[in-house]
Formats: sequence, structure tokens, C-alpha cells
Amino acid sequence: MNFASDNTSAAAPEILAAVIAANSGYAMPYGNDPIMEQVRARLREVFEAPEAAVYLVATGTAANALSCAVLTPPWGAIFCHRNAHIEEDECGAPEFYTGGSKLILVDGAHAKMTPAGLSEAISFTGRSGVHNVQRGMVSITNSTEQGAVYSAAEVAALCSVAKGFGLPVHLDGARFANAIAATKASPADMTWRAGVDVVSFGGTKNGCLGVEAVIIFDPAKAWEFELRRKRAGHLFSKHRFLSAQMLAYLESGLWLRLAEQANALAARLSAGILTVPGAHLVHPTEANAVFASFSRAGHRRAHEGGAAYYLWPFDQSLQGPDDALLAARLVCSWSTTEDDVDGLLALIRG
Repeated sequence: MNFASDNTSAAAPEILAAVIAANSGYAMPYGNDPIMEQVRARLREVFEAPEAAVYLVATGTAANALSCAVLTPPWGAIFCHRNAHIEEDECGAPEFYTGGSKLILVDGAHAKMTPAGLSEAISFTGRSGVHNVQRGMVSITNSTEQGAVYSAAEVAALCSVAKGFGLPVHLDGARFANAIAATKASPADMTWRAGVDVVSFGGTKNGCLGVEAVIIFDPAKAWEFELRRKRAGHLFSKHRFLSAQMLAYLESGLWLRLAEQANALAARLSAGILTVPGAHLVHPTEANAVFASFSRAGHRRAHEGGAAYYLWPFDQSLQGPDDALLAARLVCSWSTTEDDVDGLLALIRG
């Protein structure tokens, strides 16, 4: 019963099989392997973007930070939500890889920016000319760090604000598959048709060993990305093992099936928690993460019974009055089962 993160899950069997199959004979290094050609073709097909440049890296942090680096200069501002992954969980990597860009944080419920909030933040930036950082780019996290999902229309509305100021847009899609599974939008509608310039297309949180794709819809940025990836130490020599993961992930819609399974189990868990007296949701369950509040006694039973998840925020304690309500984050993955969910709910209910 591990709900700590979708990072804790095993790799999907199809991914492991593809890596093993790739471990035969010889293949050219640094992305020149024949599997990578298939990956490019398949991602261009999925995103309906035949001219898009496609690159692979091993981590979401590298995908996001390198994407930001090709979209804004060191003196540019990166507008993102206060709880965006690039703000909370990447140890300053975007600032480091851009050479000093400043993150400007935008508020909004459930870690979602609003067009009005974004417009206000952009308007306020650069007001004193050379004395300020300049307007640089916008980064959107979908699904968000609080389990909510932007619809394609909501992404388009944010992109419209950005484009009104002449700014490019990055979409952090570490859980892009979960967002697509939740909204049923097409990847094209969620990205370039909405105005997104670069997307980080995640695989690691959704059944892969460790691979993320960076899809650049303006190929004029491709060469700079290649140079930055190499300079940053993120160009794999034995690249075929990244390619093999991504191709297997895309084949037969595996990426969507795994995300749909994770989302469905999160919905089951969320609905079950709401049947517990006094329990409520802190954020809506729209993808594969559940943010819920229930009694300390329920949390204690769950942890003593072997369930793994985080109290959220971390500074809460299992020690104290039984009836006090504590909030938690519980994340379902492709490998979460109904038995996992039902076992946790039984512990919470006591």
C-alpha cells in the first residue's frame, strides 16, 4: 500500500522488456540509434506536429530546466504558479540552467494560475526598465502539484495572455499523460494548438525506468537545445536505452492506459475517503493524486498497518488527539491496485 509517490512504483513490464530487447548488438550513441528515429516519428504523430524537434533526457528536472533555458535569457522572468514543480522541487535548476532567470510566482487555487493573475504578474514585471528583470516566459504545470488539471481551454487562455505580452510558453508535463487521460483532450490541443512552444512529456512517473521527452514545436530552437543538453551533461552515450523506453511507452497507447489506471484508482480512493465521517478533500481529485483530510486516528491506523504516504504539509505529527484532522497527499500509480486502495480505506475507517 504505497501511496507516497508515483515515483515509488516499479517500471511497467512492457518498458523493461523493451530495454532488454535493446540490449543486443551495437547501436550508434548520443541519439543516433535507429530506435530514436521511431520515437521522433511516433511523438510527431501523437502531437500532430510533423516539424517538431524531439529530444530525450533521463529526468524531469533536466527536461524542465533545459526547456526554460532555450526560452528565456538570464535576465528574463519565468512566470509560474507559486506551487509549480519548477519552484518547489527542482532546487533552483531552472535558475541555474538559464544562467540566472528569476521565477515570478503567481497565485491561484489548487496550484492553477488564472489569466487575470498571470496578466497582473507580467504587467508588474520590468516596470523600471534596466533596473528590473525583464519579461521572459511562462511555465504551466499540468497536472498541477495539487492534483488539479488544466483543460485545453484553460491552457489556451493562459497562453493567450502570454502571447499578448510576446512571451513563449513551456508546459511541464511530468504527469502530462494523467492530464490527457483526465480531460480526453488531444495532445495537440493541450499544447501547440493552445499556444505552448515547448512541452516536457513525462514517462518516469508513469511506468518508465527514467526517460522524459522534450518536444520543441519551433525547430529553430532545436540546435540550441542540443548544445545545452550536451553542455549540461544530459546527452546519454548509450541513448538507445532511453529510446527503447520511450518507444515502448508510446506503442499501442501504453502511456494513456497506464495513466487512466492511475487516475481511476485515485478516483476510487478519493470517493472512499469521502465516506469516512469528518473527512474532506483539500483539493479536487482530477488526476492521480488525492489531497484529503481525515482524523489523526485514521492516519495512525494507516501507518501502523503498513500504508506509506506523506502528511501534507510535512510538519504535522501523528502524535496528538485522535479526532484532530490532518491533511495528506496520496498518489496512485499505474501499479496501484484496487486491493491497495480498499486496504488503505479499511485502515482509515478502522
